[in-house]
Amino acid sequence: MVAEVDRPTLVLGSTQAQSVVEGDRADAAGVEIVRRRSGGGAVLLQPGDHIWVNVWVPRSDPLWSPEVTESALWVGEWWRAALDLEGCEVHSGRAVPGPVGALVCFAGRGPGEVFRSGRKIMGLSQWRSREGSLFMACTYRHWDPAVLVDLLKLSEAERAEVSEAAVGLGDLEPPAAPRLAELLLSSLPEYPLPPT
Repeated sequence: MVAEVDRPTLVLGSTQAQSVVEGDRADAAGVEIVRRRSGGGAVLLQPGDHIWVNVWVPRSDPLWSPEVTESALWVGEWWRAALDLEGCEVHSGRAVPGPVGALVCFAGRGPGEVFRSGRKIMGLSQWRSREGSLFMACTYRHWDPAVLVDLLKLSEAERAEVSEAAVGLGDLEPPAAPRLAELLLSSLPEYPLPPT
């Protein structure tokens, strides 16, 4: 499922305290604050400036794995193949939030997330139940963190780190395929991709 928003929305991770948000600034900017079921840091969604794809994998599916880290890798490989860009890497280890990643999703490293030259292209979170796993993957068409950092209680050093943490599809050289959502949906794997 490709998710869209019709208004600016700040999505907090399931365990994030609402106190990390500058509430008055969010209200003034007309930004709705919601919470997702999975963990991780905040993600700012604005109409037309992201591609957010949710994939549900039931336990009976060959893509499902009991290992949290391993289960995310096929998602990253799927996105990397669809991006079709030289120099992309999929983070294969445990989550490494770093000093700011617990506050801002795109400032940390998690299993299955896609990077290029150390900057995050695709952020990923997952929510698991007895029935299966829900993967929520997001990329930006353009990375402009100005609104996001203004909405959160961050130091100047943290703001600078967030600003350099990610890159948008249109900011890449060469730019990523403008039809990424279509490519992803048409190439959803039916079995685990081999390790690379």
